[in-house]
Amino acid sequence: MRFGLSLPAFGNHYGDVHYLANMAREAEAAGWDGFFIWDHMIFDPSFYPMPDTWVALAAIAMQTSRIKLGALVTPLPRRRPWKVARETVSVDRLSNGRLIAGVGLGDPVQWEYGFFGEEQDASIRAKKLDEGLDILAGLWGGEMFGYSGDHYHLEPMRFRPTPVQQPRIPIWVGGNWDKHAPQRRAARWDGYMPLKWGDEPLSPAQWQEIMAYIQQHRTSHTPYDWVHGGVTPGDDATQ
Repeated sequence: MRFGLSLPAFGNHYGDVHYLANMAREAEAAGWDGFFIWDHMIFDPSFYPMPDTWVALAAIAMQTSRIKLGALVTPLPRRRPWKVARETVSVDRLSNGRLIAGVGLGDPVQWEYGFFGEEQDASIRAKKLDEGLDILAGLWGGEMFGYSGDHYHLEPMRFRPTPVQQPRIPIWVGGNWDKHAPQRRAARWDGYMPLKWGDEPLSPAQWQEIMAYIQQHRTSHTPYDWVHGGVTPGDDATQ
């Protein structure tokens, strides 16, 4: 079992790249295994100060040497997958192979998408997410790759350099814990991060149900990451 921090990268402190990079350095020195930040454009109409996620991750990579890092999660349907391919490879190489790519549909949809006139329909965003993941994996390979889907079309091209991590950067899929669609999507990749709102974390029984369902849909025997979320007030070092 490994332990990491997941922080909202906005607000008076977390919205500053220097603060995030310094906190990541301190987290690594304290023995944590991972440091992750949320990926938003506008979290809500409070309009918090907020850095660019990938600029922040680059700064975090430069201030650390051991911990895993990444965005939990990047709303891939609101991004150009080829731009994300460049960003992820750049951070993976900058960190010497420590990046984990967390992806999901993205919420809150009314602000994350609606404020920019982007698609809000969940079924369309889900299709764009699946196509975007296929494109990421294809471009990361460094060979000639083309794609024709319902939402994206790429002429045959080659993206270089490739990631440090091979055969590719690990992908964790996030989604509501009680929905089967994101679990089936997660089964095709490298990890699952179920999201459950409220004060109560997922119970062992709920985890067993989730794991059994995903295992039924797995077609690979490669290692798999189960990402359990919790909350700490941060005021008790022992806890």
